[in-house]
Amino acid sequence: MLDRRLHLHLATWLGQWPAGRGLHVVGSWRRTRPAWDGRLRPAVAIRAGASTVLSVPPDRVPAVRELARRPERLLHALPAQVGHTGWAVHDDVFRWSVAPAPLPDVGEWIPPGTVGLPSWMRLFDRAVLVVRDDRGRYLAGVGIKRHDRYGHELAVGTVPAARGRGLARRLVAQAARRVLDEGAVPTYLHDRRNAASARVAEAAGFPDRGWRSYGVYPS
Repeated sequence: MLDRRLHLHLATWLGQWPAGRGLHVVGSWRRTRPAWDGRLRPAVAIRAGASTVLSVPPDRVPAVRELARRPERLLHALPAQVGHTGWAVHDDVFRWSVAPAPLPDVGEWIPPGTVGLPSWMRLFDRAVLVVRDDRGRYLAGVGIKRHDRYGHELAVGTVPAARGRGLARRLVAQAARRVLDEGAVPTYLHDRRNAASARVAEAAGFPDRGWRSYGVYPS
């Protein structure tokens, strides 16, 4: 049975969930508003088994449905069809967890504007989870993308010199527990070709259930 929080997240985030077999193009006002980082996500899709829900701006639904009649062209032509020629279609593995791995905590929650954090962490509007060395230098961190009240996506980054120590998986598991405590379900997306990120997800308790996410946004 699908976790209720995940069900509500997908219904809220996409505009419809679940759906029957095949591709379903739906309209959502969320595709016309800035997302968690202030940037648009004019097309977002989730594929689960034989079912795919593709969410686009309401005024683009007829054109995208027409485009979807030729599925071999859909991903290539989708950015232009939602008004963003030149943007990329990101093809990711979509994971979630309601039972993060029981790994020991490793990070501390600090403001995203703290001096010394990488630029990507400054996009978050709430505390980020960070590991620093004994001189206070950033080693690894997780930020939480709060898409809606039901689903919070985790983003993790580790500096090259600190990789291979298991920091990322411990941070992801620790952050996932916080998300669950807040009443949401933690999700984790990564490029399907990114083997390192896949290993982090698996070790942190985010299995690959065969679900995929597709999104149109800047490269």
